[in-house]
Amino acid sequence: MPAMLSPANTDHHKVVIVGAGAAGIATASSLVSRDPSLDVALIDPADVHYYQPGWTMVGAGVFTAPSTARTMASTIPRGVRWVKARVQGFDPLGQLVILEDGRAISYEQLVVCPGLTLDWAAIDGLSETLGRNGVTSNYRYDLAPYTWELVQKLKQGRAVFSQPPMPIKCAGAPQKALYLSCDHWLRNGHLGAVKASFFNAGAVLFGVADYVPALMKYIEKYAVDLNFSHRLVAVDGPNKRVTFVRTPPDGSSETRIEAFDMLHVVPPQVAPAFIRESPLADNGGWVDVDPHTLRHRKYTNIHALGDVANTSNAKTAAAARKQAPVVANNVLVALGRLPTLAQYDGYGSCPLTVERGKIVLAEFTYGGKLAPSFPSWLLDGRKPTRLAWLLKAQALPPLYWQGMLKGREWLARPQLVAEGGQ
Repeated sequence: MPAMLSPANTDHHKVVIVGAGAAGIATASSLVSRDPSLDVALIDPADVHYYQPGWTMVGAGVFTAPSTARTMASTIPRGVRWVKARVQGFDPLGQLVILEDGRAISYEQLVVCPGLTLDWAAIDGLSETLGRNGVTSNYRYDLAPYTWELVQKLKQGRAVFSQPPMPIKCAGAPQKALYLSCDHWLRNGHLGAVKASFFNAGAVLFGVADYVPALMKYIEKYAVDLNFSHRLVAVDGPNKRVTFVRTPPDGSSETRIEAFDMLHVVPPQVAPAFIRESPLADNGGWVDVDPHTLRHRKYTNIHALGDVANTSNAKTAAAARKQAPVVANNVLVALGRLPTLAQYDGYGSCPLTVERGKIVLAEFTYGGKLAPSFPSWLLDGRKPTRLAWLLKAQALPPLYWQGMLKGREWLARPQLVAEGGQ
């Protein structure tokens, strides 16, 4: 396809960013804050930009859904051109991004951060019943309010919460929905009559062991029926039945059918099709980058960050907040406008909302190494604290909208390689 393009339908920009989510907007802002003269284009078809970390709070009645949404136009940094289009593919040798409408955008430096795709269709029967029959998910803007509606209405019966195989965005979000729902039922005297079950496709409650003891206390407090190695494969909404496949360590498998009155589903998650089918992808479909510089392993003028990258960090907005300045710095190094590469240490954060008013603040880098932002005497992330709740509920939304998306790198200054090496 690229060879057939004519100059008339090919546009050029110094830096092209694919995806205007948290990672894309933050990277664009970090670039132009460093070099206001830089020619940057952002490609994204969406009309609305969402603060997705807020959807857990919407599902618990803490935030309203509209408070997590703003027009995309209002978030695009000044001086950055917005190309409102869908990407079809890439020609990295020709340095082209191919759009679905037949146009192409050429670049000197490309940044790829379109996020990931929620694969609702991977669970048989789910798409037909989402948003009714007691089936919901905080992973969708329009469904998070339905979660809160179901939680308030349920006075007795079975509440089932699922978590798919990794990788997923915000690995703690499936159990956040569980804890906040149970907390509501406990406070209103319904826990006991309402019995909650958590079915995790993985083998552990949380991937960083230091935080598990605090979480297990809440599993016990809420008398949650905890199940590992259970993957949700089918939903029968009208008859309120779910089917799991259990795969124990011995490699066998067995089918298990459970009844529910309320079902909170988190679907499997994959890279977008135009990424999976591109030369940029690794064998798993994710963009193949160096985990520290975030530069593509094969194409040296391409970087990737956010959920689409194949780095092993938690896929969270906090990770993108740390990655964006690194990519901005390294793109400018590649352009000869800065002297020293920066590196990303794998930082991710997951504020685990264990009850209304308290959070276990998980912060860690590559390898599960703890990376607290605050001294332990002020905030010990391994314990549920009120301060962490205030951070999540009051400080993080403005930090996102007014800090991260504006290129203000509060607590996110990139570490230069010369400062410590790799």
